[in-house]
Parts: sequence; structure tokens; C-alpha cells
Amino acid sequence: MITISLCMIVRDEEDVLARCLDSVREAVDEIIIVDTGSQDLTKEIAGRYTDKIYDFKWCDDFSAARNYAFSKGGMDYLMWLDADDILPESSLRALMDLKERLEPQVSVVMMPYHVSFDERGRPSFVYERERLIKNNAGFCWKGAVHEAITPMGTILHSDVVIEHRKLKQGDPDRNLRIYEKQLASGTKMGPRESFYYARELFYHGRYKEAIDEFTYFLTLPDSWLENRLDACRMIAACYDVTDRPDAALKALLASLSEDEPRAEICCDIGRHFMERKEYRTAAFWYETAASRKASIQNGAFVNRDCYDYIPYMQLCVCYYWLGDIQQAKKYHRLAAETKPEDAAVKYNEIVMASL
Repeated sequence: MITISLCMIVRDEEDVLARCLDSVREAVDEIIIVDTGSQDLTKEIAGRYTDKIYDFKWCDDFSAARNYAFSKGGMDYLMWLDADDILPESSLRALMDLKERLEPQVSVVMMPYHVSFDERGRPSFVYERERLIKNNAGFCWKGAVHEAITPMGTILHSDVVIEHRKLKQGDPDRNLRIYEKQLASGTKMGPRESFYYARELFYHGRYKEAIDEFTYFLTLPDSWLENRLDACRMIAACYDVTDRPDAALKALLASLSEDEPRAEICCDIGRHFMERKEYRTAAFWYETAASRKASIQNGAFVNRDCYDYIPYMQLCVCYYWLGDIQQAKKYHRLAAETKPEDAAVKYNEIVMASL
């Protein structure tokens, strides 16, 4: 059986740290806590679970802090969590089972990350992260913000789900501030940094700069496919916000030259035509979205609603306005199967019942 060091970086996490550690402590053999400057009771809470608590002077570099935390781990594999992450009970059991059967040649274990949830508690935004990293195998965190380890060697895609259960918002300007500090110091960004910097520009309403940075990112060699597809969507979103719908559509269609269409992109294109009451064309794109299969093993950020609920709801509307009531009712039923308690579904139920 393998052994696991849980290596965490924390700061002012008194509200959530115990919840996180309680959810995982049974499955790990060692807990490493690296504190980057807490002013609350974080270190006192950590002391209830481990005596391996270290201080790290914050330097606006998440990779530096995570690499330091990993350097303290002494077990076969190193695992990371953020303080507002938890392992649900089913995942705790799955992780313990994984410890029993994991082959030692496995270098990296990927785990689904459930980041947001719908009103019924079902995951709505998911992707996969590298979670168990073989110790002393040359792996290194890279990136001051949105840090990552590049999976290499033998990679296992597991079903051990990590849930992100944030209780409070962090500093919304932190990431942009770090990126702009890097740029001011002359640091050259790689493709991943360029992509996430452009996202921060978008989130801060700096749309023209975001378009320029995303466009630059798309020229970079070795940029990651899923980031390239997201960049096309984000460029389109910038154009939508600045009232340039034709440019937005062009950016979305450009993504089709990169790879087969993702449901998220199909829904964006469908919405473009639906807003213009071009219901037949909109229906084509929503039907295409509904035919796509969601996969997180390619590293995509997956909005699960784009694969069923959103296209079903919009197809109901499209076919209603096209006069095909039978098809409208069909897609209403499918939407209702997906989210029976949804307010919009209940409203459509009244409309469909009157037809």
C-alpha cells in the first residue's frame, strides 16, 4: 500500500481548515501545513492535526509556496488541497481504496474537481486536476498564479472527487496584481500565464486589453488546446459585452478550426442566433450541443448544463416559435428530467400544458 503526504499552503483559513482536514485525515499518512502569513487562528487549528507546520514568507508566487510544501513531504506520494476543498465521504472511501491498489509505477493521479453546484447540489462546473504526485520523481510546480504540475509518465485518471466549497470571497484583484507585477519586472509569460492574465483582464472589465492578450496567446506555439478553445470563447464574450456581435460570432466559429465543437461553444453560437430570432439555425447549434459528450480527461473546463439542460430548454423555445409543438414538448420533457425543480422548467410546464 502506498503512503500519502498531504501538503497544503494556507493563510487566514480558520473558517474552513478543520472542515478540510476532517474530511481527509483518515486517508493520509502525514499532514504538512505551510502558512504564508495568517493573522487568525489558522496555525492553532492546524496544530490539532499535525506538528508539521512551517512558515513561508509570501512572495506573490503560489508555485514557490507549493514547492516548499512538497519539499517537506516524506511519503510515497504528495497530495495537495486548498483549505476550502473537501473530500465527500464517498471520495474518502475511494481514496483509501486507491491507496490499496495503486501501482508504484504511476507517476500522477488525476482527480475530478467539482467547483460549483446547482440548486440540487449537483456539480455544474467540473474539471480535472493533478492531485497525487509521486515523490522524488522530478515534478515541480510552475506559475506564480494558477500554478500547475505538468502530468508526465504513467498517469491514472481516478474517480476520487474533490469538492471546492468556498465560504467567502478572496481578494478579487490579487491575481491581476501578481501578473502585472511580473510584467513590470520584465518577466516573460509563457502560454499558460498569457491565457490566465487575459482572463484576469476580462474579469476586470478591460476588454480591449483582454482581446489583445487572448489574440497574442493564440499565436504562441505549444499552447494547450483547451485553453485555445476557451480563448476563442472569451474573445467572443469581450465582443459581446462591447456590442460587437458579428465579431463575437467570428471568434466562436474560429474555434471550430481548432478541434471538434465543445457543447459550451455550440451553446454560445446557438444563443447568438436565438437572440436574432433565427430559430432554425439556433436549433441546429443547440442540437449539436446536446449531442456532445462531456469529458474532463482532456483537461477541459466543463459546464455540464451545456450538455443537456441549456440546449433542451432553448430547443423547447426554438421549436415553440417554429411552430413545431411536438418537438417543443419533447425537449421540455428532457429539460424537466434534468432539472425538475427549476423555476423555468415549471413555467414551461404551464405553457406546454396549455398547447
